[in-house]
Amino acid sequence: MRPARAYIGIGSNLDDPIGQVRRALQALSGILASGCVAQSPLYRTAPVGDPSGQPDYINAVAALDTGLTPQQLLMALQTLELAQGRTRNVRWGARTLDLDLLLYDQLTSDDPRLTLPHPRLHERAFVLYPLCDIAPHLMIPGHGPLTELLARCPPQAIARLDSAD
Repeated sequence: MRPARAYIGIGSNLDDPIGQVRRALQALSGILASGCVAQSPLYRTAPVGDPSGQPDYINAVAALDTGLTPQQLLMALQTLELAQGRTRNVRWGARTLDLDLLLYDQLTSDDPRLTLPHPRLHERAFVLYPLCDIAPHLMIPGHGPLTELLARCPPQAIARLDSAD
């Protein structure tokens, strides 16, 4: 069986967010046999929605080849979040680490535990910009070409970070 290509959204806005994202990228390579195929640059983004008053996020996207099923991969991501101090107290609240399974090959799923592609992927600049950096020709099932989604994306404060940041 050939490995599946999965795209993971990574974000943090607490406890050294740049370090949290970098540690998550290293850990992702460790839990998967073939590791990261590609990783985007880091982006600094303003929080979207409530609760207000949160610090900015650091975001990235990683492409992985994996033999895990989508559900197994989701469980591995949640385990990694917990290992880096993630607590789930407030929906969309500040967090040490957020790992979202954005895409798993071209699979679509409406399972209540795992919706694929990620249900808000197409409207989030903090996902679309880094995803476009590593897979500009990607087609998003049910939504179309990634570049078209980026062109239609609602405005959001986002800045690509230099590698020295």
